[in-house]
Amino acid sequence: MRYAIYFTPPAGDPLLKVAANWLGRNAFSGQPVKVPQIRGLDNADFAQLTESPRRYGFHATLKAPFHLAEDFEERELLSAMMHFASSINPIEIPKLEISCLDGFFALVPSEPLAGLNQLANDIVVAFDRFRALPTEHDIKRRNPDALTISQRRNLEQWGYPYVFEDFRFHMTLTGPVPEPDRPKIERILSEFLEPVLEEPVEINNLALFTEAQPGDPFEINSLHPLAGTNRRKSA
Repeated sequence: MRYAIYFTPPAGDPLLKVAANWLGRNAFSGQPVKVPQIRGLDNADFAQLTESPRRYGFHATLKAPFHLAEDFEERELLSAMMHFASSINPIEIPKLEISCLDGFFALVPSEPLAGLNQLANDIVVAFDRFRALPTEHDIKRRNPDALTISQRRNLEQWGYPYVFEDFRFHMTLTGPVPEPDRPKIERILSEFLEPVLEEPVEINNLALFTEAQPGDPFEINSLHPLAGTNRRKSA
């Protein structure tokens, strides 16, 4: 079993529904979603385009997947998440935009948000005690020779290269896209997501995702609302 601490919009959120439709799977239900008909992409090409993010579900990584350290049980991780979430206020992303990051497409904030980056930093540190040390296979899987010095240091110390200065909040939409195809895929994504990209997105929960066996789809174990989320919604 692997665990990951992500952000994902609540099940009824319009962004979550559209993104799950794009990816072809809803991590809340664990069920596949009917593949949309995309002009200019046949079903096989579309399935390949979304294969990797489909397995993980629509999310933003806050604490990358990890095995639980031997000294801890799942209930202790859940308790720590509930306690942590109850002490943090929601953070609003005024606008998300589509961006190409190292060859794959994702939704990213349209402007830097120091509070969001600090939240990610705090989560990495606060929950690291629950993380088992990575195996040699885990290290090699990250292709350390291709990482920068700081990313390799992060991998060795925190189990994931893209933390702290190397962190960038993103919600993945595709796997790698060949450079000649990127303008077309960006146009398709813009048309598909346009209805939900004008609204701000509130980071209002921590989601615990789990992977039962290596290669299995990640599913949502539990959602932990941040402090004041219910009060803000009812105000």
